Amino acid sequence: MAAAAGGGADGATMLVRCLRAEGVDHVFGLVGGKLAPLLKALAQERAITFTGVRHESSAAMMAAAAFAGRGRIAVAIGEMGPGALNLAAGLGGAFANNLPLLAITTNQHRAAAYPHAGMFMDLDSVALTRPVTKWNAVVHDARRLPDLVRRAFREALSGRPGPVHLDVPQDVLSSPCMLADGEDAIAPERYRALDRPRPCADAVARAVACIGQARRPLIVAGGGVVAADAAGQVRALAARLGAPVLPTQMALGVVASDSAHFIGHGGLIAGSPVWQAIAAADVIVAIGCRHSSWMWDDKGPMVRRTHRVVSINIDPAALGHPVLHEVAMQADARAALDDLLAALGPAPALAVETGWLDGARAARRDYRARLDAMADEAGEVMHPAALARAVAQALPRDALAVYDGGHTTFWSNDFTGVAALRTRFHEPGMSHLGFGLPHALALKRVLPDRPVFNLTGDGSFGFTVGELDTARRYRLGVVTIIHNNASWGVIRAGQKHQGFDFATSLEDTDYAAIARGFGCHGETVTRADEVAGAVGRSLASGLPAVLDCRTRFVPHPCMPGFGAMNRYGFEALTGAAG
Repeated sequence: MAAAAGGGADGATMLVRCLRAEGVDHVFGLVGGKLAPLLKALAQERAITFTGVRHESSAAMMAAAAFAGRGRIAVAIGEMGPGALNLAAGLGGAFANNLPLLAITTNQHRAAAYPHAGMFMDLDSVALTRPVTKWNAVVHDARRLPDLVRRAFREALSGRPGPVHLDVPQDVLSSPCMLADGEDAIAPERYRALDRPRPCADAVARAVACIGQARRPLIVAGGGVVAADAAGQVRALAARLGAPVLPTQMALGVVASDSAHFIGHGGLIAGSPVWQAIAAADVIVAIGCRHSSWMWDDKGPMVRRTHRVVSINIDPAALGHPVLHEVAMQADARAALDDLLAALGPAPALAVETGWLDGARAARRDYRARLDAMADEAGEVMHPAALARAVAQALPRDALAVYDGGHTTFWSNDFTGVAALRTRFHEPGMSHLGFGLPHALALKRVLPDRPVFNLTGDGSFGFTVGELDTARRYRLGVVTIIHNNASWGVIRAGQKHQGFDFATSLEDTDYAAIARGFGCHGETVTRADEVAGAVGRSLASGLPAVLDCRTRFVPHPCMPGFGAMNRYGFEALTGAAG
């Protein structure tokens, strides 16, 4: 037996041992007094690296980023009351983007919690986080910790992945814990399924029949492809079908941006080549895609009821909503594509129109030429397209890049080349401004040998600028490049369209000086030809860096379409008459 007196096995120690059994090697959080037993146990565990942040929401964003960057779950911790409130903000993005993590909070001792007795910082943290987690629970007894931690990982990593939460009252963390030997070290394969669920044979046969009739096939690849590590299978299917590929914002890099099958990233903001390809396609193979509003126009989902859709998704709730299908496969993306490719054979007989793929690619080249022409426009202040292109040209080949900011992400999405999975990161689900710096810092923490860039807007950067202190303390040499148009640019444009301008100015802030105040490298950049030199100096400094790049606001070509998407009607989702 493991006894508290002999092995120091209090609840916190048991909890850390269970994390170690799952292979957790990174915990992000903010220290707090009621967390002391857990912090002590973490301090004694050499296999787990702790990163202390300045705000708990950043801890949740960083834990999500750690999974996004390498497919390995991490933990975020927060104190009771305000700590849980702050964590919830970061959990929202993880939940909306299907990124698993384990959040751990503490609470009042059991005599004063659930129901709470009215002490300071009282909060039902489980009720708070329920809308932004797949599963959560209170640990009322330390002896339940191994069971509930295993349940948490099973829920987080099975089926549609997502964040989970355990609330552990302070006295449970410090309680003696008597358990059978080995109860805290059970291997994951003993308590959760690790095999990939395959589709049924009948569904595969029907999918092959549907695809065999396609004259203009199109592949839409979502975040499920990344989670399943199925990019190779998507590329193989594209080659077999002669099909263009549209990766969503959660699937950046499924096909390289210089691939013969690439027509743009992310649906709506990829511009006319994608809109035209979706409209012209007759059969769409949608893999691990939820068809969120990034894939909508003013009429709702751009994949219409007139399309024949083969839909592959591990989440049954995503099959048939909001896009109806001809064939549905509830399966892991990689397993389903393996079976589909085997059934198609090495040289399937297809009726694909000659010139279908070439025409889609030509439309993409023409669109990119129009963007380059915008980047070439002269002006006293940099055009955002000119900055985005200069940044793309300055990035090292092995760089990781995060896209943050409402308007900045559009330009970054257009110009930043993508060669592989898990190298470019966006937050489309919650679109939480300010996620970029925490996300980038976590990438640097778990992948220290890779150069990491945070491409953000001035408004977005202000949300989490305090994490420059975290960057400096841990010497996380992330380079932040700010598109600084000194305003809430998209909001100002919308207000001016309605005839007013209220509270949108962000003028006269010197972000480079702020960075230097934190002990980081900081420079102001005013011309596109200065970007490469500033990036080189930032990397050479070995410090976290901020490049305050002064740009003007120019509406992205897809802004009108983005606005129209937000004005969709009830009929778009229900099919009801107007």
